[in-house]
Amino acid sequence: MVTRKKVGQVTVEEKKEIQQLFERRNGLNELARVVTVDNTDLYEKLVKDLGETGTRFQQWWDSMAQKYHWESGDNGSWEINFDTCEVILVTE
Repeated sequence: MVTRKKVGQVTVEEKKEIQQLFERRNGLNELARVVTVDNTDLYEKLVKDLGETGTRFQQWWDSMAQKYHWESGDNGSWEINFDTCEVILVTE
């Protein structure tokens, strides 16, 4: 059973940061579905950008969790509601 619990809130500016990273990561993942290894230069740029974006994405969550002391849980993950800036803990 999946449970969802509000554990925090971020500022509009903080929300904009993670939303930009979220959208970039999703766009890169979509691009990764069509780029082939044959296109070496583009493939290498894509892999590098995916890695950097993923790192920045995780750093944002780590930083905000430390700043706001969000509750966490085993097998849990945080989500953000981009409309309300609320942070939700999702656990199974």
